[in-house]
Amino acid sequence: MRRNRRADWSRRLVRETSLQTSDLIWPLFVIEGHGERSPVAAMPGVERFSVDLAVEAAEDAVELGIPAIAIFPFTDASLRDKDASQATEPGNLVCRAVRAIKTRVPEIGVICDVALDLYTSHGHDGILIGGEIDNDRSVEVLVQQALVQAEAGCDVIAPSDMMDGRIGAIRAALEESGFSHVQILAYAAKYASAFYGPFRDAVGSGAMLRGDKRTYQMDPANGDEAMREVALDIAEGADMVMVKPGLAYLDIVWRLKQEFRLPTFVYQTSGEYAMIAAAAERGWIDRERVMLESLMACKRAGADAIFTYFAPEAARLLQTKA
Repeated sequence: MRRNRRADWSRRLVRETSLQTSDLIWPLFVIEGHGERSPVAAMPGVERFSVDLAVEAAEDAVELGIPAIAIFPFTDASLRDKDASQATEPGNLVCRAVRAIKTRVPEIGVICDVALDLYTSHGHDGILIGGEIDNDRSVEVLVQQALVQAEAGCDVIAPSDMMDGRIGAIRAALEESGFSHVQILAYAAKYASAFYGPFRDAVGSGAMLRGDKRTYQMDPANGDEAMREVALDIAEGADMVMVKPGLAYLDIVWRLKQEFRLPTFVYQTSGEYAMIAAAAERGWIDRERVMLESLMACKRAGADAIFTYFAPEAARLLQTKA
């Protein structure tokens, strides 16, 4: 076995899995203002951008060969309420960012998160009634959120809320409203994970969350349940599916890819990013090598694309290695 490993050229010839810039999706956090950027404390090297700087980031992504970005807003507490009313406003921060990006950088794919935790005063992904999530009422609001994003120019609607039936409802609404070309990326296997903490701080919902999300996100102990979740979302019209988090759930990625053969994405979460970044800052690991190894692991498990905060850094490294 050592003969094939002896030289770099030979290792490259027999390599089974490849990682390319076209495999990367860059999540971007947007904030109000102009010329504004603010660091995310729990994610060293990650910043929130005002819309004008988000446009520049999209231009950078195109130059690096990154095919798509995903937009997430930091929503101030003053704009949050129990009904997530900002989610359905055509002039909200996400919609303005999408319009600006698609005007200047029409060739990049723009993915929009559909969930209410970015706008609720209680930090949950749906509407709370009597202390419990009202699934059907939540789906009604999610549909309206998806429609304003599609109208703004979003290419891919990505419901991450985990409400039952929302994929079918959103697909029907998009078709009826003339957006049959808009794709749906379903967060089909999203687990009630502890890896999301830094993200919640980045979007302003961390301190607001009451309780947890275990009644609607998946139990980390379950694998067969993920298969059922994905089958339902495919039946309802999902074009692509997501597994979130990434490294701790690569067995799920493998199973889904083998069973359904549908485009399958992985979200390398904020917690995964933060662990690598923090350990590298302390000199405990080699940041570049661990970063690329973690992304390669996602590809080896069967992921077609990876949401990663490392996207621009990884893309630059991949270009130098090409």
